[in-house]
Amino acid sequence: MPCTCGNWRRWIRPLVVLLYILLLLVVLPLCIWELQKSEVGTHNKAWFIAGIFVFMTIPISLWGILQHLVHYTQPELQKPIIRILWMVPIYSLDSWIALKYPSIAIYVDTCRECYEAYVIYNFMIFLLNYLGKQYPSLVLMLEVQEQQKHLPPLCCCPPWPMGEVLLLRCKLGVLQYTVVRPVTTVIALICQLCGVYDEGNFSSKNAWTYLVIVNNLSQLFAMYCLVLFYKALREELSPIKPVGKFLCVKLVVFVSFWQAVVIALLVKVRVISDSHTWDWDSVEAVATGLQDFIICVEMFLAAIAHHYSFTYKPYIQEAEEGSCFDSFLAMWDISDIRADISEQVRNVGRTVMGRPRKNYFGEDAEQDEHTGLLSDPALESSSTPPSPTGRYQGLGRTVTPHSRSAPAELCSTPWDGDVDDITPSVLSGEPNKQLRTDYAAIT
Repeated sequence: MPCTCGNWRRWIRPLVVLLYILLLLVVLPLCIWELQKSEVGTHNKAWFIAGIFVFMTIPISLWGILQHLVHYTQPELQKPIIRILWMVPIYSLDSWIALKYPSIAIYVDTCRECYEAYVIYNFMIFLLNYLGKQYPSLVLMLEVQEQQKHLPPLCCCPPWPMGEVLLLRCKLGVLQYTVVRPVTTVIALICQLCGVYDEGNFSSKNAWTYLVIVNNLSQLFAMYCLVLFYKALREELSPIKPVGKFLCVKLVVFVSFWQAVVIALLVKVRVISDSHTWDWDSVEAVATGLQDFIICVEMFLAAIAHHYSFTYKPYIQEAEEGSCFDSFLAMWDISDIRADISEQVRNVGRTVMGRPRKNYFGEDAEQDEHTGLLSDPALESSSTPPSPTGRYQGLGRTVTPHSRSAPAELCSTPWDGDVDDITPSVLSGEPNKQLRTDYAAIT
């Protein structure tokens, strides 16, 4: 029996606001005391200004997370959204701590870099879970659509076949970054302990240069797969307005990475030199501190963008039931990640052993919030009662929007045949009446 604690949705938000105010009453005097006990130099001024942005950023992000937990009505969509929303406070606090204590920056930045890959992964999950519910025959629908060509700079490569192959490769392209980034982060920690990391210095003799190249290539390919996935399913994804969401994720990840590279180049060409290190110990510490300060400011803008892009309003329902503890615990559940990694290892093992899996998407796969990324998001039946307004009101509450290349009958009909069995009128885009007759004949 869920512990609702009375009408917990009414008192949980005022409680969080009160706790945050009490936190400010404790932290703010400590920050002022820290400034007074030491000489107020450039370093401390930068840290204090950054702290102002941090404590404006956190309540915006936490409010969005809290609202999703209060209205936790569609876990398969809201769980990845909540994980994405945590990116902003994690980036802010990490950068603020690293700005104050440069000597431990490499260690606290580990959390930020790993979470970066985790956010990209969860954005892919969000898109797949939406499509899996709205389009039960997604694989078949893709197979009859026009071939999606590769985008620059891979436009000369052979296109990935539409359907299962395209979905699988886009998924794996995103998933590889969630593996590469933590591995390179661990390698960076080891190199730092061995004294060969030398962050911010472009040189063939240190590890940082090579790790930047590997991370950049892996990140670019993951983003490329996301863009290709969106291009192939633009009309189907349009109800959830994915462009704004994608830009929020992409800009935070890309801007933070590339501005670090630009700052490192400024150090290399001696625009940032040893002659002006202010209160920092070295020019490398100046570069790291500048990066952390800029991130603290940027996250305030990112928090505002996330608040509107990943809003909780589509998930509000009139009669909501559930436990506050269940919603909170669900936020920390990572069983889907474990399932994805296990499935990936099994697939690679089958391929190496010469026994590749025939179908990566099982016909009877059951989709829920614990379903792995490599499980079938497309072959599960769903019930979508009509919406009076016809607009997106949350998964399971909106009529399925069908694209011109995917008639309604195709998306709602179980498919047991082969794409070659589809009549030519379907593939050539005949009028809707003829399409309806053809698909009735198929079933």
